[in-house]
Amino acid sequence: MSLRGYLRQDGRKGVRNVVVVAYLVECAHHVARQITTRFEEADVHLIGFPGCFPNAYAQRMMERLCTHPNVGAALLLSLGCESFNKYSLERIIAASGRPVSTLTIQEAGGTKATIEAGRAWIATQLDILRRQPRVAMGVSELVVGTVCGGSDGTSGLTGNPAAGRAFDRLVAAGAACIFEETGELIGCEEIMAARAVTPALGEELRRSVAKAARYYATLGYGSFAPGNADGGLTTIEEKSMGAYAKSGASPIAGLIKPGDIPPRGGLYLMDVVPDGEVRFGFPNISDNAEIVEMIASGCQVVFFITGRGSVSGSALAPVIKICANPDTYRRLADDMDVDAGRILEGRATLDEVGEEIYALLLRVACGEQTKSEALGHQEFILTYKSFEPIGPACLPV
Repeated sequence: MSLRGYLRQDGRKGVRNVVVVAYLVECAHHVARQITTRFEEADVHLIGFPGCFPNAYAQRMMERLCTHPNVGAALLLSLGCESFNKYSLERIIAASGRPVSTLTIQEAGGTKATIEAGRAWIATQLDILRRQPRVAMGVSELVVGTVCGGSDGTSGLTGNPAAGRAFDRLVAAGAACIFEETGELIGCEEIMAARAVTPALGEELRRSVAKAARYYATLGYGSFAPGNADGGLTTIEEKSMGAYAKSGASPIAGLIKPGDIPPRGGLYLMDVVPDGEVRFGFPNISDNAEIVEMIASGCQVVFFITGRGSVSGSALAPVIKICANPDTYRRLADDMDVDAGRILEGRATLDEVGEEIYALLLRVACGEQTKSEALGHQEFILTYKSFEPIGPACLPV
């Protein structure tokens, strides 16, 4: 299939052409949301950071998200007295070649005046973006993420390994693929280290999982939830092996953190557990937090594998829902893109479903809507975290 994307100034290409509306403190959330409601049938997506206290992680995430290849223009909403550095964010967006405007509610005349100004600016940008042509795009220019949520006993048998097959196909074609998360890979560190392209990277993979284990031990609980047990999973090791299966079998080319963009094609593990002492609680309070971090690292599309069922999508990037459990698929067919549960019932093989996922990805990259897109899902969440930069061993040349 011949792919076509939206060319950005940095050379990356998007599979969508979104106007992003970003609130920079919770106090501006309502105004930002009211601006977007006028454009429910258009690609206008709402994102934001609720905190007033500054946070380097949140600043970097917003910079990456507002300059994501799927984003064509950005409107920033400020109350006016928050600590978020809106001036730096606006400069970075402008330097990326995207139209950007910042509205400060305290200066613009309040709620009503700001909403009217924001809607007028977006209407102008949508008219411009509709005329932007697509250009030729290769599979090697894709960055694809994968997460799993609402896992049950079927996830590691069908949906996750089928997504892993699609990942292998993508990596072979030169695409960058990102899997997560270290907190759900405890016990798999030696297997992953053996797949690392260098021994030094293998050691970094071990350290990232050990860090996650320490973090969860400090919190007093881990990523194994009651819903996982209700779905038939029995131990964290069993859940880890299921989560690991979605990585496929390709060599692991690097270890990244949220906001790090893969420098080339290959398979990457994303370390989402904060560095340093436990400060901000659970590393990812929902599956959408992980999806947001993958999008911040450049993913134009994300695979979401679920056994028990999830109806979440995401702002900015399409989410392809892969259902591992055939009973769940029958109940939630309107929300699911792929029925991987057919494997359990002998109606398909892992390779066949992996090919189906790969083919669907290409169609979505060409503009076909996912189920969550068609239903209007644009979930987004961003909270406080703290990370140190990755070391040179994490991205071997």
